[in-house]
Amino acid sequence: MRKLFNTIRDKANAAVISAKTFIANKKAEGYVDSGVKILIAVVIGALLLAGLYALFNTTIMPTVTSKVQGLFNYSGK
Repeated sequence: MRKLFNTIRDKANAAVISAKTFIANKKAEGYVDSGVKILIAVVIGALLLAGLYALFNTTIMPTVTSKVQGLFNYSGK
């Protein structure tokens, strides 16, 4: 019976230590890193698209171009 109580006590102590370690962890990994990765991806995508426009000297994505022009030609009626 004593062995059972010791096993339960040890598992409870391990769970408490694990919870304290998890709560004390103040590392903000993921938020800043993800933001920087997304920003880099957007900038590289924009540079690639600008390079294609400069290379071919024509509209690469006509649907997007017409939608953007439609947004700027909004008269509000």
